[in-house]
Amino acid sequence: MRYFGGCDVGSTYGKCVILDENGKMVSNATVRSKISSVDTANMALDEAIGKSGGCIREVKDLSYLVGTGYGRNKVLFADENISEISCHAMGVHITDPSVTAIIDIGGQDVKGISVDKDGTVRNFAMNDKCAAGTGRFFEAMAAAFEMDLDQFSLLSLKAKNVIPITAQCSVFAESEVISLVAENKPKEDIAAGIELAVAKRCFVMAKKAGTDGNITMTGGCAKNKGLQKALEHVLKKKVVELSIDPQLMGALGAAEYARQKGMAKQN
Repeated sequence: MRYFGGCDVGSTYGKCVILDENGKMVSNATVRSKISSVDTANMALDEAIGKSGGCIREVKDLSYLVGTGYGRNKVLFADENISEISCHAMGVHITDPSVTAIIDIGGQDVKGISVDKDGTVRNFAMNDKCAAGTGRFFEAMAAAFEMDLDQFSLLSLKAKNVIPITAQCSVFAESEVISLVAENKPKEDIAAGIELAVAKRCFVMAKKAGTDGNITMTGGCAKNKGLQKALEHVLKKKVVELSIDPQLMGALGAAEYARQKGMAKQN
């Protein structure tokens, strides 16, 4: 049996997925990113290898390895590097072929991706000029509420009203939220305003890329139930929930590309 790996080095987390030659996921790992992208990649790879049940013992046992994410050039053992946009599209495609549009919210950017029938990218749009609406932004918002991200992601679901967040900049938005909290405004209503503001940003990226057909979310923020509800409100359609951790989609797509390329090379 041959094994193939995908390593997604993001700004906030590093992820790794290992597949066998039949496309079955053998193991996966998610680690908090270090200052060094090399260290992040090595940590994710080592953890995934450790979880493989002895199928592989070191990176060299992988028949092919693809690096992706903003730190993809730092995956030192990679046979090839592929953009995270392509890898997210492929990861979603092999998880649920019915999905044709993706909103990927990373630690520092938001992407809208249109997926073709074969899992390749048809079109995409990206907002990487401002941190508002990204994973870092949500971390700051959760800190302003003195909550962890899991608690914050559920807070808006209790809202009776929506208090609009008007600031477009993450720094000013944080100040606005802190002021609203200090005024004793209902925290759940403030949270609903935050989620709606981010959903509107995501909507713009999705529209630019193309949102025909089924749409899903990837990245760690896809686990934010409040954001999912707000996004469904803005899009006026249901967001497809993936059967595999949405945070792993980039690494999964990279591993699938590694499997395809590795099998073709060895055959």
